[in-house]
Amino acid sequence: MTSMPQVLVVDDDPHIRQLLAFALEKAGLAVREAEDGEAALAAVAEQAPDLVVLDINMPRMDGLDVCRRLRAQGDLPILFLSSRDDEIDRILGIELGGDDYVTKPFSPREVVARVQAILRRARSPRPVEAGESQTETLSRGRLSLDGESWSARWDGAEVGLTVTEFGILKILLSAPSRVFTRDQIIDRLHGPGFAITDRTIDSHVRNLRGKFAAVGGHDVVETRAGVGYRLGPCLGVQPDVASRA
Repeated sequence: MTSMPQVLVVDDDPHIRQLLAFALEKAGLAVREAEDGEAALAAVAEQAPDLVVLDINMPRMDGLDVCRRLRAQGDLPILFLSSRDDEIDRILGIELGGDDYVTKPFSPREVVARVQAILRRARSPRPVEAGESQTETLSRGRLSLDGESWSARWDGAEVGLTVTEFGILKILLSAPSRVFTRDQIIDRLHGPGFAITDRTIDSHVRNLRGKFAAVGGHDVVETRAGVGYRLGPCLGVQPDVASRA
Protein backbone atom coordinates (compact mmCIF):
# COMPACT_ATOMS: atom_id res chain seq x y z
CA MET A 1 0.00 0.00 0.00
CA THR A 2 2.81 2.42 0.84
CA SER A 3 4.34 2.06 -2.63
CA MET A 4 1.05 2.82 -4.39
CA PRO A 5 1.23 6.29 -6.03
CA GLN A 6 -1.29 8.73 -4.57
CA VAL A 7 -3.32 11.10 -6.72
CA LEU A 8 -5.38 14.02 -5.42
CA VAL A 9 -8.39 14.75 -7.66
CA VAL A 10 -9.65 18.33 -7.28
CA ASP A 11 -12.95 19.29 -8.92
CA ASP A 12 -16.12 20.95 -7.70
CA ASP A 13 -18.22 18.40 -9.63
CA PRO A 14 -18.66 15.27 -7.48
CA HIS A 15 -19.58 13.18 -10.54
CA ILE A 16 -16.25 13.99 -12.20
CA ARG A 17 -14.35 13.27 -8.97
CA GLN A 18 -16.07 9.88 -8.63
CA LEU A 19 -15.54 9.04 -12.30
CA LEU A 20 -11.82 9.81 -12.15
CA ALA A 21 -11.37 8.15 -8.76
CA PHE A 22 -12.90 4.93 -10.12
CA ALA A 23 -10.69 4.97 -13.25
CA LEU A 24 -7.50 5.82 -11.37
CA GLU A 25 -8.09 3.25 -8.63
CA LYS A 26 -8.80 0.63 -11.27
CA ALA A 27 -5.35 1.47 -12.71
CA GLY A 28 -3.73 0.75 -9.34
CA LEU A 29 -3.48 4.28 -7.94
CA ALA A 30 -4.59 5.50 -4.53
CA VAL A 31 -6.98 8.45 -4.80
CA ARG A 32 -8.07 11.24 -2.50
CA GLU A 33 -10.64 13.90 -3.43
CA ALA A 34 -11.06 17.62 -2.80
CA GLU A 35 -14.12 19.64 -3.78
CA ASP A 36 -12.43 23.05 -4.13
CA GLY A 37 -9.10 24.86 -4.07
CA GLU A 38 -9.03 25.48 -0.34
CA ALA A 39 -9.72 21.82 0.39
CA ALA A 40 -6.99 20.86 -2.09
CA LEU A 41 -4.34 22.96 -0.33
CA ALA A 42 -5.40 21.53 3.03
CA ALA A 43 -5.17 17.97 1.64
CA VAL A 44 -1.67 18.59 0.25
CA ALA A 45 -0.55 20.10 3.57
CA GLU A 46 -1.89 17.08 5.44
CA GLN A 47 -0.25 14.51 3.14
CA ALA A 48 1.46 15.43 -0.10
CA PRO A 49 0.27 13.26 -3.01
CA ASP A 50 2.45 12.15 -5.91
CA LEU A 51 0.32 14.10 -8.40
CA VAL A 52 -2.65 16.48 -8.45
CA VAL A 53 -5.42 16.35 -11.06
CA LEU A 54 -6.64 19.95 -10.83
CA ASP A 55 -9.73 21.56 -12.36
CA ILE A 56 -9.15 25.14 -13.52
CA ASN A 57 -12.65 26.55 -13.15
CA MET A 58 -13.75 26.28 -9.51
CA PRO A 59 -15.56 28.71 -7.18
CA ARG A 60 -13.72 30.77 -4.54
CA MET A 61 -10.21 29.63 -5.49
CA ASP A 62 -9.67 28.43 -9.03
CA GLY A 63 -7.09 25.91 -10.19
CA LEU A 64 -4.62 28.54 -11.38
CA ASP A 65 -4.49 30.11 -7.90
CA VAL A 66 -4.03 26.66 -6.37
CA CYS A 67 -1.21 25.97 -8.83
CA ARG A 68 0.54 29.24 -7.94
CA ARG A 69 0.48 28.33 -4.25
CA LEU A 70 1.65 24.77 -4.85
CA ARG A 71 4.46 25.99 -7.13
CA ALA A 72 5.60 28.36 -4.37
CA GLN A 73 6.05 25.29 -2.16
CA GLY A 74 7.69 22.88 -4.61
CA ASP A 75 7.38 20.93 -7.85
CA LEU A 76 4.42 18.65 -7.18
CA PRO A 77 3.28 17.31 -10.60
CA ILE A 78 -0.02 18.81 -11.80
CA LEU A 79 -2.41 17.71 -14.54
CA PHE A 80 -4.95 20.42 -15.35
CA LEU A 81 -8.60 19.85 -16.27
CA SER A 82 -10.42 22.63 -18.14
CA SER A 83 -14.13 22.85 -18.95
CA ARG A 84 -13.51 25.61 -21.48
CA ASP A 85 -11.95 25.19 -24.88
CA ASP A 86 -9.79 28.20 -24.12
CA GLU A 87 -6.14 28.20 -25.19
CA ILE A 88 -5.32 30.99 -22.74
CA ASP A 89 -6.32 28.79 -19.80
CA ARG A 90 -4.26 25.93 -21.18
CA ILE A 91 -1.13 27.94 -21.87
CA LEU A 92 -1.33 29.94 -18.65
CA GLY A 93 -1.69 26.69 -16.73
CA ILE A 94 1.42 25.24 -18.32
CA GLU A 95 3.38 28.47 -17.78
CA LEU A 96 2.49 28.33 -14.09
CA GLY A 97 4.12 24.93 -13.91
CA GLY A 98 1.43 22.43 -14.85
CA ASP A 99 2.86 19.28 -16.41
CA ASP A 100 -0.01 18.64 -18.83
CA TYR A 101 -3.71 19.37 -19.40
CA VAL A 102 -6.89 17.65 -20.56
CA THR A 103 -9.97 19.45 -21.88
CA LYS A 104 -13.47 18.47 -20.80
CA PRO A 105 -15.28 16.41 -21.92
CA PHE A 106 -12.54 13.83 -21.63
CA SER A 107 -12.10 10.10 -21.65
CA PRO A 108 -11.19 8.74 -18.19
CA ARG A 109 -8.73 6.41 -19.96
CA GLU A 110 -6.95 9.45 -21.42
CA VAL A 111 -6.65 11.05 -17.99
CA VAL A 112 -5.28 7.80 -16.55
CA ALA A 113 -2.75 7.53 -19.39
CA ARG A 114 -1.52 11.09 -18.87
CA VAL A 115 -1.33 10.65 -15.09
CA GLN A 116 0.72 7.48 -15.53
CA ALA A 117 3.03 9.19 -18.04
CA ILE A 118 3.71 12.09 -15.65
CA LEU A 119 4.32 9.71 -12.74
CA ARG A 120 6.75 7.65 -14.84
CA ARG A 121 8.73 10.76 -15.73
CA ALA A 122 8.77 11.90 -12.11
CA ARG A 123 9.84 8.55 -10.68
CA SER A 124 12.21 7.10 -13.24
CA PRO A 125 14.10 8.79 -16.07
CA ARG A 126 13.56 7.48 -19.58
CA PRO A 127 16.02 4.87 -20.96
CA VAL A 128 19.41 6.20 -21.98
CA GLU A 129 19.86 6.55 -25.72
CA ALA A 130 23.08 6.00 -27.65
CA GLY A 131 25.65 8.63 -26.79
CA GLU A 132 23.69 9.91 -23.80
CA SER A 133 24.44 9.48 -20.10
CA GLN A 134 21.68 9.17 -17.54
CA THR A 135 23.63 9.77 -14.36
CA GLU A 136 26.67 11.93 -15.10
CA THR A 137 26.53 15.69 -14.93
CA LEU A 138 26.03 17.36 -18.30
CA SER A 139 27.26 20.91 -18.72
CA ARG A 140 27.63 23.75 -21.18
CA GLY A 141 28.93 27.19 -20.31
CA ARG A 142 27.47 28.20 -16.97
CA LEU A 143 24.72 25.55 -17.10
CA SER A 144 24.95 22.08 -15.53
CA LEU A 145 22.43 19.27 -15.18
CA ASP A 146 22.70 16.31 -12.81
CA GLY A 147 20.82 13.40 -14.36
CA GLU A 148 20.82 11.37 -11.15
CA SER A 149 19.36 13.99 -8.83
CA TRP A 150 17.36 15.71 -11.60
CA SER A 151 18.75 19.12 -10.62
CA ALA A 152 19.70 22.05 -12.84
CA ARG A 153 22.27 24.69 -11.86
CA TRP A 154 23.41 28.04 -13.20
CA ASP A 155 26.82 29.12 -11.92
CA GLY A 156 26.46 26.44 -9.25
CA ALA A 157 23.13 27.77 -7.92
CA GLU A 158 20.16 25.45 -8.31
CA VAL A 159 17.28 26.57 -10.55
CA GLY A 160 13.96 24.97 -9.64
CA LEU A 161 12.40 23.26 -12.66
CA THR A 162 9.36 21.09 -13.15
CA VAL A 163 9.88 17.54 -14.37
CA THR A 164 8.87 18.53 -17.90
CA GLU A 165 11.13 21.59 -17.97
CA PHE A 166 14.07 19.52 -16.79
CA GLY A 167 13.29 16.88 -19.40
CA ILE A 168 13.28 19.42 -22.23
CA LEU A 169 16.56 20.94 -21.08
CA LYS A 170 18.17 17.52 -20.78
CA ILE A 171 17.08 16.63 -24.31
CA LEU A 172 18.66 19.82 -25.69
CA LEU A 173 21.82 19.37 -23.63
CA SER A 174 22.23 15.77 -24.80
CA ALA A 175 23.03 17.07 -28.31
CA PRO A 176 23.97 20.77 -27.99
CA SER A 177 24.42 21.46 -31.71
CA ARG A 178 21.23 19.70 -32.78
CA VAL A 179 17.94 21.45 -33.47
CA PHE A 180 15.02 19.41 -32.06
CA THR A 181 11.56 19.77 -33.56
CA ARG A 182 8.63 20.05 -31.19
CA ASP A 183 7.44 16.59 -32.24
CA GLN A 184 10.87 15.12 -31.44
CA ILE A 185 10.78 16.74 -28.01
CA ILE A 186 7.27 15.39 -27.36
CA ASP A 187 8.33 11.89 -28.46
CA ARG A 188 11.35 11.92 -26.14
CA LEU A 189 9.38 13.25 -23.20
CA HIS A 190 6.30 11.05 -23.52
CA GLY A 191 7.04 8.38 -26.11
CA PRO A 192 5.74 8.17 -29.71
CA GLY A 193 2.05 8.82 -30.23
CA PHE A 194 1.46 10.92 -27.10
CA ALA A 195 -0.96 13.65 -28.17
CA ILE A 196 -0.21 17.13 -26.88
CA THR A 197 -0.05 20.36 -28.84
CA ASP A 198 3.05 22.17 -30.04
CA ARG A 199 1.94 25.15 -27.98
CA THR A 200 2.36 23.11 -24.82
CA ILE A 201 6.06 22.66 -25.63
CA ASP A 202 6.36 26.36 -26.49
CA SER A 203 4.89 27.26 -23.10
CA HIS A 204 7.27 24.97 -21.23
CA VAL A 205 10.23 26.49 -23.12
CA ARG A 206 9.00 30.02 -22.38
CA ASN A 207 8.73 29.16 -18.69
CA LEU A 208 12.17 27.53 -18.78
CA ARG A 209 13.70 30.64 -20.33
CA GLY A 210 12.07 32.86 -17.75
CA LYS A 211 13.47 30.91 -14.83
CA PHE A 212 17.02 31.04 -16.17
CA ALA A 213 16.73 34.67 -17.29
CA ALA A 214 15.86 35.55 -13.68
CA VAL A 215 19.35 34.36 -12.62
CA GLY A 216 21.24 35.74 -15.63
CA GLY A 217 20.84 32.82 -18.04
CA HIS A 218 19.46 34.75 -21.00
CA ASP A 219 20.81 32.41 -23.69
CA VAL A 220 19.92 28.91 -22.52
CA VAL A 221 17.50 27.99 -25.31
CA GLU A 222 17.57 29.20 -28.92
CA THR A 223 14.64 29.12 -31.35
CA ARG A 224 15.12 28.06 -34.94
CA ALA A 225 12.13 29.59 -36.71
CA GLY A 226 9.98 27.01 -38.45
CA VAL A 227 12.05 24.12 -37.07
CA GLY A 228 12.27 23.95 -33.28
CA TYR A 229 14.71 24.51 -30.44
CA ARG A 230 18.32 23.92 -29.60
CA LEU A 231 20.59 24.66 -26.66
CA GLY A 232 22.15 28.12 -26.59
CA PRO A 233 25.75 28.96 -25.60
CA CYS A 234 24.71 29.26 -21.92
CA LEU A 235 27.13 32.12 -21.25
CA GLY A 236 24.60 34.61 -19.90
CA VAL A 237 24.56 36.75 -23.05
CA GLN A 238 21.68 39.22 -23.30
CA PRO A 239 18.97 38.33 -25.85
CA ASP A 240 19.85 41.25 -28.15
CA VAL A 241 23.39 39.87 -28.46
CA ALA A 242 22.73 36.15 -28.45
CA SER A 243 22.22 34.24 -31.68
CA ARG A 244 18.46 33.72 -31.79
CA ALA A 245 17.45 33.01 -35.37
